[in-house]
Formats: sequence, C-alpha cells, structure tokens
Amino acid sequence: MNLSTSDLAASDQKPQLRLETLLSEAAGFAAIESVHDEPTLYGVNDGKRVGTYLEHKFQRMLKKHYAFETGSSAKGIDFPDLNVDMKVTSAKQPQSSSPFRSARQKVLGLGYSLLLFVYQKSDDGRKGTARLNIINTVFVDESRTADYQMTRGIREVIMRDGNEDDVMALMFDRNLPIDEDEALVLARELLSNPPNQGCLTISNALQWRLQYARAISQAGEVDGVVRVA
Repeated sequence: MNLSTSDLAASDQKPQLRLETLLSEAAGFAAIESVHDEPTLYGVNDGKRVGTYLEHKFQRMLKKHYAFETGSSAKGIDFPDLNVDMKVTSAKQPQSSSPFRSARQKVLGLGYSLLLFVYQKSDDGRKGTARLNIINTVFVDESRTADYQMTRGIREVIMRDGNEDDVMALMFDRNLPIDEDEALVLARELLSNPPNQGCLTISNALQWRLQYARAISQAGEVDGVVRVA
C-alpha cells in the first residue's frame, strides 16, 4: 500500500504535551539525572551554566516524544503553550530571577506557573565528572506565584474590613514599586477580589528575585503547590 505524504506525516505525529505529562516526565527525568555522571559540568560552579544544561537536556528529551511550543526570549517562558516556566536552582540558595513586567505581579502572581528543579551538585575527582542530585521537583501553579508576605498582609487588611487607603498604605509600607494612581486602581480591585495567598518571596529589583524555600516546604500541603518528585 502506498502512503501519501500527508498520511506519512500523520503517522509520525507526536502527541501534544499536556501539563500532567510534563509533570510525570519531570519526575522521571529527575530520577534519571540524579544518578547521571556528567563530565561537562565537572568543576563548574556557575549556576546559570548548570541551569542551562539541565533545561536544554529536559527539553531535548521531551522533544523526542511530544509536540510543544519551545520558549523564546520574546515569550519569556519555557513552555508557552502550557504557560509554564522551568527554573533550575541550587539547594544551597533556591532562588532565581524573573522578568519584571508589572508591580501587580508581586500581588496577583507572575501570570504563569513554575516547574522547579532543585539540585545538589557534587564532583567526582577520580572520574572527572559531576552529578546533579535533584532533591526537589516542585510545580507551583500560577495562582500561588505572588509574594507570600505581601498577599498575607493584604488579605489580613481586607478581613479586618480595611478600605482602599489601608490597602494602599500596606503596599507603600512594603515598598511595592507602584505610583499612587496605580496603587488606587489595584487597591479597589483587591477589595472586590482579594488575592490568593502567594508562596514565593519576591524581592524588588530590575528583575524580580524569586526565592523558593517556602514553596518547597509547602509542596503537597497547599493547593496549587505540588511535589512532583
């Protein structure tokens, strides 16, 4: 039987990557990578280089089996069709940077979910190889990606019948990078629709500085924060 070009293309189609598959594959990848000896990372202490290695390797593995849109600097996240960004961070200080788009992100969330790989790196001088033991793989839903202290404070103000002036005062007291007009609009929005409790620590900078210790500790105990592996 002769197959047309379209038939051949259809037979070779890969399934679309879905969120549940991404998390399942992340768990398997973490287990495999944790026992893999990698010579190119021996003696490397640059967290960015380690992160790039792990991110690219995971995406290459996924590309063999699934169809998905690859992230770009323009889109800003690794899996734009799933609205998920991948972050690789050392267990010594689990943190990374994220593009600053608006002060609202600290209150309402980043606008996308996070897949965290938290590793411990060790070098084997005899073999000349490095090993990345991935001790935590955590998924943080976008609904939980706001700043913990900021959202906790705002939620408490609202529960105590605070008004827009009270909400604005808290935002300015916490040095949210926002002007008065923007703060007023946001305060009115929050009074009508209080924010979810965030689980990240987000430091003000030209880029947001995201810290993940709380998200890691709360994984599996809070809705929207999942311990993948």
